[in-house]
Amino acid sequence: MADAVLDSSAVLAVLNGEQGASVVAAVLDGALVSSVNFAEVFGKLIERGVASADARRAIEAIDLNVVDYDLPLAERTGELIVGTRELGLSLGDRACLALAEREQAPAYTADRRWSKARIGVQIRMIR
Repeated sequence: MADAVLDSSAVLAVLNGEQGASVVAAVLDGALVSSVNFAEVFGKLIERGVASADARRAIEAIDLNVVDYDLPLAERTGELIVGTRELGLSLGDRACLALAEREQAPAYTADRRWSKARIGVQIRMIR
C-alpha cells in the first residue's frame, strides 16, 4: 500500500513551485503516480515550451514512482465515469482515483471538484 497517489496537478505544483508544493513534498517518497498522470505532466511541460529532455530531467529530479496503467486500472477508470461525470473529471483524474482506490491510499490534487466525488477514495486537497 502506498502513502499517497498524486494527481497531475499535485506533481505540477512541486515542479513549478506552486502553492501546495510543500504538502506534496511531504508525501513524495511514499507516493505513486499513474503513467497516465505522468503523461499529463510531461505534456504540460512540453506545452509550456520545455524541451523533452529537460522535462524528463525535471520529473526524474523529484523521483516519482510511476505505476504502469494496466487493464484492471483501465476498466476501473471507465467504471468511475458513473459518479464523476457530473463533476467533469477527466480520464486522467479518474485514472488517478482508480489507482488510489486500488492502493487504498489518499489521492492528492489541487482540483477542488474532486472533493465532491463520493466514490470511496479519500481526497486530500493540496491547497
